[in-house]
Amino acid sequence: MNKLFVVLAAIVLFSGITMAQPRQAEKSPSIPANAPASYEARYEGGLFGASKKETGNLTFDDANERVVFMREGKEMFSIPYNALIIVYPDSKDEVPQAGKVMSKIPIPGRELFGLINKSTKYANMTFEDPEVQANGTASFRFKDKDKLLSFINQLGVKAKMKQRGDAFYKARNSATF
Repeated sequence: MNKLFVVLAAIVLFSGITMAQPRQAEKSPSIPANAPASYEARYEGGLFGASKKETGNLTFDDANERVVFMREGKEMFSIPYNALIIVYPDSKDEVPQAGKVMSKIPIPGRELFGLINKSTKYANMTFEDPEVQANGTASFRFKDKDKLLSFINQLGVKAKMKQRGDAFYKARNSATF
């Protein structure tokens, strides 16, 4: 009887301790004061009617609530904030073309050229185009990881999206399921 009482008391005591742990407060992302208004990027594809890879700048048009891709001061296309579903960073590691060519030359140690590695950073924007009622994913290549993450953070905050790790997403209504 005494052992049963001790076990029950321990269960009640430990369950009370685990219930008392507070939930961590969610951090709301914010835009730093020194965040740039424009980011140099290379469009890699994903939009309807824009199939050519081009280098330009991604800028924020807050008055019209959209992100704009500009090339040589001319607007190429834009994506409205409310059309965005997910914005996330991505990277690909690959051997550059020079490393591939050098690894094929018949010289001693040529296999070492295949170990040269290049990391490419991308910002992917999954969106829903209301005009054609289709989804797409636009991809933009960045040179610098810090600028990529700064762009994604700034876009996610401006589009009023929720953050999960380095990515931002627009929560769906549970009533639509």
